[in-house]
Amino acid sequence: MLELSGPPVAEAVYQELQVQLSKLPYVPHLRVVRLGEDPASVSYVRLKDRQARKLGLSSQVDVFPESTSQDELLAHIARLNADPEVDGILVQSPVPKQVDFNTVLEAISPLKDVDGLTPTNAGRLWMGLEALESCTPAGVMRILKHYQIPLAGKEVVIVGRSNLVGKPLAALMLRENATVTLAHSRTQDLPAVCRRADVLVAAVGKVGLITPDMVRPGAVVVDVGINRVGQNEKGRDILVGDVAPEVAEVASALTPVPGGVGPMTVAMLLHNTVKAAIRRRGSAVPGA
Repeated sequence: MLELSGPPVAEAVYQELQVQLSKLPYVPHLRVVRLGEDPASVSYVRLKDRQARKLGLSSQVDVFPESTSQDELLAHIARLNADPEVDGILVQSPVPKQVDFNTVLEAISPLKDVDGLTPTNAGRLWMGLEALESCTPAGVMRILKHYQIPLAGKEVVIVGRSNLVGKPLAALMLRENATVTLAHSRTQDLPAVCRRADVLVAAVGKVGLITPDMVRPGAVVVDVGINRVGQNEKGRDILVGDVAPEVAEVASALTPVPGGVGPMTVAMLLHNTVKAAIRRRGSAVPGA
Protein backbone atom coordinates (compact mmCIF):
# COMPACT_ATOMS: atom_id res chain seq x y z
CA MET A 1 0.00 0.00 0.00
CA LEU A 2 1.20 3.50 -0.88
CA GLU A 3 1.27 5.97 2.03
CA LEU A 4 0.18 9.40 0.81
CA SER A 5 2.40 11.32 3.20
CA GLY A 6 1.75 15.06 3.46
CA PRO A 7 5.08 16.54 4.62
CA PRO A 8 7.01 15.89 1.36
CA VAL A 9 4.19 17.52 -0.60
CA ALA A 10 4.06 20.49 1.78
CA GLU A 11 7.82 20.89 1.45
CA ALA A 12 7.48 21.01 -2.34
CA VAL A 13 4.90 23.79 -1.96
CA TYR A 14 7.20 25.74 0.36
CA GLN A 15 10.09 25.44 -2.08
CA GLU A 16 7.91 26.84 -4.87
CA LEU A 17 6.81 29.70 -2.62
CA GLN A 18 10.38 30.54 -1.65
CA VAL A 19 11.24 30.96 -5.33
CA GLN A 20 8.28 33.30 -5.79
CA LEU A 21 9.05 35.27 -2.63
CA SER A 22 12.67 35.80 -3.70
CA LYS A 23 11.39 37.66 -6.77
CA LEU A 24 8.89 39.93 -5.02
CA PRO A 25 9.76 43.53 -4.11
CA TYR A 26 7.67 43.26 -0.92
CA VAL A 27 6.90 40.77 1.85
CA PRO A 28 3.32 39.41 1.87
CA HIS A 29 1.55 39.99 5.16
CA LEU A 30 -0.86 37.54 6.82
CA ARG A 31 -3.22 38.51 9.64
CA VAL A 32 -4.86 35.80 11.72
CA VAL A 33 -7.69 36.77 14.07
CA ARG A 34 -8.45 34.57 17.08
CA LEU A 35 -11.25 35.00 19.60
CA GLY A 36 -10.81 33.38 23.00
CA GLU A 37 -8.44 30.71 24.25
CA ASP A 38 -9.80 27.47 22.81
CA PRO A 39 -6.79 25.13 23.11
CA ALA A 40 -7.13 23.70 19.61
CA SER A 41 -7.47 27.17 18.09
CA VAL A 42 -4.45 28.44 20.03
CA SER A 43 -2.42 25.48 18.75
CA TYR A 44 -3.57 25.87 15.13
CA VAL A 45 -2.92 29.61 15.08
CA ARG A 46 0.52 29.21 16.62
CA LEU A 47 1.40 26.65 13.94
CA LYS A 48 0.19 28.89 11.10
CA ASP A 49 2.06 31.91 12.46
CA ARG A 50 5.27 29.96 13.02
CA GLN A 51 5.24 28.40 9.56
CA ALA A 52 4.48 31.74 7.90
CA ARG A 53 7.46 33.35 9.61
CA LYS A 54 9.68 30.37 8.80
CA LEU A 55 8.81 30.76 5.13
CA GLY A 56 9.67 34.45 5.23
CA LEU A 57 6.21 35.98 5.29
CA SER A 58 5.15 38.77 7.59
CA SER A 59 2.60 37.40 10.06
CA GLN A 60 0.62 38.84 12.95
CA VAL A 61 -1.98 37.27 15.24
CA ASP A 62 -4.72 39.54 16.59
CA VAL A 63 -6.16 38.03 19.77
CA PHE A 64 -9.52 39.19 21.14
CA PRO A 65 -11.42 38.10 24.26
CA GLU A 66 -14.07 35.42 23.87
CA SER A 67 -16.63 38.07 24.87
CA THR A 68 -15.88 40.18 21.77
CA SER A 69 -19.09 41.21 20.02
CA GLN A 70 -19.81 40.54 16.38
CA ASP A 71 -19.84 44.27 15.64
CA GLU A 72 -16.39 44.69 17.20
CA LEU A 73 -15.03 41.83 15.13
CA LEU A 74 -16.62 43.17 11.93
CA ALA A 75 -15.11 46.60 12.61
CA HIS A 76 -11.68 45.02 12.94
CA ILE A 77 -12.12 43.08 9.70
CA ALA A 78 -13.12 46.31 7.96
CA ARG A 79 -9.85 47.89 9.12
CA LEU A 80 -7.86 44.92 7.81
CA ASN A 81 -9.73 45.06 4.49
CA ALA A 82 -8.77 48.73 4.13
CA ASP A 83 -5.11 48.26 5.14
CA PRO A 84 -3.00 48.11 1.96
CA GLU A 85 -0.22 46.27 3.83
CA VAL A 86 -2.48 43.31 4.71
CA ASP A 87 -2.61 40.66 1.99
CA GLY A 88 -4.40 37.83 3.77
CA ILE A 89 -7.07 37.68 6.47
CA LEU A 90 -8.05 34.53 8.36
CA VAL A 91 -10.53 34.37 11.24
CA GLN A 92 -9.88 31.18 13.17
CA SER A 93 -12.93 29.02 13.78
CA PRO A 94 -14.78 28.08 15.87
CA VAL A 95 -15.95 31.52 16.96
CA PRO A 96 -17.92 32.25 20.16
CA LYS A 97 -21.69 31.75 20.07
CA GLN A 98 -22.47 35.48 19.86
CA VAL A 99 -20.64 35.66 16.52
CA ASP A 100 -22.14 34.31 13.29
CA PHE A 101 -19.28 32.84 11.27
CA ASN A 102 -21.07 33.20 7.93
CA THR A 103 -21.55 36.91 8.60
CA VAL A 104 -17.84 37.16 9.39
CA LEU A 105 -16.93 35.41 6.14
CA GLU A 106 -19.12 37.77 4.12
CA ALA A 107 -17.28 40.71 5.67
CA ILE A 108 -13.81 39.59 4.56
CA SER A 109 -12.62 41.01 1.25
CA PRO A 110 -12.58 38.16 -1.30
CA LEU A 111 -9.18 39.44 -2.45
CA LYS A 112 -7.77 38.80 1.05
CA ASP A 113 -9.76 35.64 1.83
CA VAL A 114 -6.83 33.25 2.20
CA ASP A 115 -9.10 30.60 3.77
CA GLY A 116 -11.03 30.52 0.47
CA LEU A 117 -14.38 30.44 2.27
CA THR A 118 -16.12 33.69 1.37
CA PRO A 119 -19.26 33.32 -0.78
CA THR A 120 -17.45 35.03 -3.65
CA ASN A 121 -14.51 32.63 -3.72
CA ALA A 122 -16.72 29.60 -3.08
CA GLY A 123 -19.02 30.65 -5.92
CA ARG A 124 -16.17 31.35 -8.33
CA LEU A 125 -14.72 27.94 -7.55
CA TRP A 126 -17.99 26.22 -8.47
CA MET A 127 -18.17 28.26 -11.69
CA GLY A 128 -14.67 27.18 -12.69
CA LEU A 129 -13.30 30.71 -12.37
CA GLU A 130 -10.06 31.92 -10.81
CA ALA A 131 -10.43 31.92 -7.02
CA LEU A 132 -8.62 31.57 -3.73
CA GLU A 133 -9.37 27.91 -2.96
CA SER A 134 -10.32 26.47 0.41
CA CYS A 135 -7.05 25.28 1.96
CA THR A 136 -7.79 21.72 3.03
CA PRO A 137 -9.47 20.67 -0.25
CA ALA A 138 -6.66 22.33 -2.21
CA GLY A 139 -4.21 20.36 -0.07
CA VAL A 140 -6.01 17.10 -0.85
CA MET A 141 -5.78 17.83 -4.57
CA ARG A 142 -2.10 18.66 -4.29
CA ILE A 143 -1.40 15.34 -2.54
CA LEU A 144 -3.23 13.37 -5.23
CA LYS A 145 -1.34 15.23 -7.95
CA HIS A 146 2.02 14.72 -6.23
CA TYR A 147 1.50 10.96 -6.00
CA GLN A 148 0.11 10.80 -9.54
CA ILE A 149 -3.33 9.51 -8.57
CA PRO A 150 -5.50 9.77 -11.71
CA LEU A 151 -8.89 11.46 -11.32
CA ALA A 152 -10.26 11.98 -14.85
CA GLY A 153 -13.13 9.57 -15.41
CA LYS A 154 -12.79 8.09 -11.91
CA GLU A 155 -15.61 7.77 -9.41
CA VAL A 156 -14.97 9.87 -6.32
CA VAL A 157 -17.09 9.61 -3.18
CA ILE A 158 -16.71 12.35 -0.57
CA VAL A 159 -18.27 11.60 2.81
CA GLY A 160 -19.04 14.97 4.42
CA ARG A 161 -20.73 18.01 2.89
CA SER A 162 -19.24 20.87 4.91
CA ASN A 163 -18.51 24.27 3.42
CA LEU A 164 -14.97 23.86 4.69
CA VAL A 165 -14.07 20.58 2.96
CA GLY A 166 -16.78 18.52 1.27
CA LYS A 167 -18.41 21.07 -1.02
CA PRO A 168 -15.26 22.83 -2.28
CA LEU A 169 -13.49 19.49 -2.70
CA ALA A 170 -16.36 18.29 -4.87
CA ALA A 171 -15.91 21.35 -7.10
CA LEU A 172 -12.17 20.74 -7.38
CA MET A 173 -12.71 17.07 -8.23
CA LEU A 174 -15.22 18.00 -10.92
CA ARG A 175 -12.65 20.38 -12.39
CA GLU A 176 -10.38 17.36 -12.83
CA ASN A 177 -13.18 15.52 -14.68
CA ALA A 178 -13.97 13.06 -11.89
CA THR A 179 -17.50 11.77 -11.36
CA VAL A 180 -18.38 12.97 -7.86
CA THR A 181 -20.83 11.77 -5.23
CA LEU A 182 -21.18 13.94 -2.11
CA ALA A 183 -22.42 11.66 0.67
CA HIS A 184 -23.63 12.75 4.11
CA SER A 185 -25.58 11.74 7.21
CA ARG A 186 -28.82 11.24 5.25
CA THR A 187 -27.27 9.14 2.51
CA GLN A 188 -29.02 5.78 2.25
CA ASP A 189 -26.81 2.69 2.44
CA LEU A 190 -23.60 4.66 2.89
CA PRO A 191 -21.36 1.54 2.79
CA ALA A 192 -22.67 0.62 -0.67
CA VAL A 193 -22.12 4.17 -1.94
CA CYS A 194 -18.56 4.18 -0.58
CA ARG A 195 -17.76 0.84 -2.20
CA ARG A 196 -18.36 2.40 -5.63
CA ALA A 197 -15.45 4.77 -5.17
CA ASP A 198 -12.14 4.67 -6.97
CA VAL A 199 -11.17 7.52 -4.63
CA LEU A 200 -12.90 7.69 -1.24
CA VAL A 201 -12.57 10.82 0.91
CA ALA A 202 -13.65 10.89 4.57
CA ALA A 203 -14.23 14.36 5.99
CA VAL A 204 -16.74 14.05 8.83
CA GLY A 205 -14.84 14.14 12.13
CA LYS A 206 -16.04 10.75 13.41
CA VAL A 207 -13.51 8.20 14.63
CA GLY A 208 -13.44 5.01 12.60
CA LEU A 209 -16.38 5.94 10.38
CA ILE A 210 -14.88 4.24 7.32
CA THR A 211 -14.32 0.53 7.88
CA PRO A 212 -12.72 -2.03 5.53
CA ASP A 213 -16.08 -3.37 4.35
CA MET A 214 -16.90 0.12 3.01
CA VAL A 215 -13.81 0.27 0.78
CA ARG A 216 -13.51 -1.36 -2.62
CA PRO A 217 -10.24 -3.33 -2.80
CA GLY A 218 -7.59 -1.19 -4.47
CA ALA A 219 -9.35 2.13 -3.85
CA VAL A 220 -7.45 5.27 -2.90
CA VAL A 221 -8.57 6.57 0.51
CA VAL A 222 -8.05 10.13 1.73
CA ASP A 223 -8.63 10.68 5.46
CA VAL A 224 -9.33 14.34 6.23
CA GLY A 225 -10.61 13.66 9.75
CA ILE A 226 -8.61 14.84 12.76
CA ASN A 227 -10.03 13.56 16.04
CA ARG A 228 -8.46 13.94 19.48
CA VAL A 229 -8.86 10.75 21.52
CA GLY A 230 -6.71 11.57 24.55
CA GLN A 231 -3.13 12.39 25.41
CA ASN A 232 0.07 10.37 25.52
CA GLU A 233 2.50 10.14 28.43
CA LYS A 234 4.13 13.40 27.28
CA GLY A 235 0.83 15.25 27.41
CA ARG A 236 0.50 15.53 23.64
CA ASP A 237 -2.79 14.97 21.86
CA ILE A 238 -3.37 11.56 20.32
CA LEU A 239 -4.86 12.14 16.86
CA VAL A 240 -6.78 9.66 14.74
CA GLY A 241 -8.75 10.05 11.53
CA ASP A 242 -12.16 9.04 10.25
CA VAL A 243 -10.76 5.90 8.65
CA ALA A 244 -10.22 2.70 10.66
CA PRO A 245 -6.59 1.49 10.62
CA GLU A 246 -7.66 -1.85 9.09
CA VAL A 247 -8.55 -0.03 5.84
CA ALA A 248 -4.82 -0.06 5.06
CA GLU A 249 -5.20 -3.76 4.31
CA VAL A 250 -7.75 -3.06 1.57
CA ALA A 251 -6.79 0.29 0.03
CA SER A 252 -4.07 0.76 -2.59
CA ALA A 253 -3.13 4.16 -1.13
CA LEU A 254 -4.05 5.97 2.09
CA THR A 255 -3.26 9.28 3.78
CA PRO A 256 -2.02 8.79 7.37
CA VAL A 257 -3.35 10.68 10.39
CA PRO A 258 -1.41 12.55 11.55
CA GLY A 259 0.99 13.38 8.75
CA GLY A 260 -1.36 13.30 5.79
CA VAL A 261 -3.71 16.11 4.86
CA GLY A 262 -2.99 18.19 7.99
CA PRO A 263 0.39 19.63 6.90
CA MET A 264 -1.11 20.54 3.54
CA THR A 265 -3.77 22.81 5.06
CA VAL A 266 -1.11 25.18 6.40
CA ALA A 267 0.95 24.92 3.20
CA MET A 268 -2.01 25.91 1.04
CA LEU A 269 -2.90 28.76 3.42
CA LEU A 270 0.54 30.25 2.82
CA HIS A 271 0.22 29.50 -0.91
CA ASN A 272 -3.01 31.51 -0.88
CA THR A 273 -1.35 34.35 1.03
CA VAL A 274 1.37 34.72 -1.60
CA LYS A 275 -1.17 34.34 -4.39
CA ALA A 276 -3.42 37.00 -2.86
CA ALA A 277 -0.47 39.37 -2.47
CA ILE A 278 0.58 38.97 -6.10
CA ARG A 279 -3.00 39.44 -7.33
CA ARG A 280 -3.34 42.65 -5.32
CA ARG A 281 0.13 44.16 -5.63
CA GLY A 282 1.50 42.58 -8.79
CA SER A 283 4.85 40.88 -9.25
CA ALA A 284 8.28 42.02 -10.26
CA VAL A 285 8.55 38.97 -12.52
CA PRO A 286 6.00 38.39 -15.31
CA GLY A 287 4.05 35.20 -14.76
CA ALA A 288 5.23 34.74 -11.15
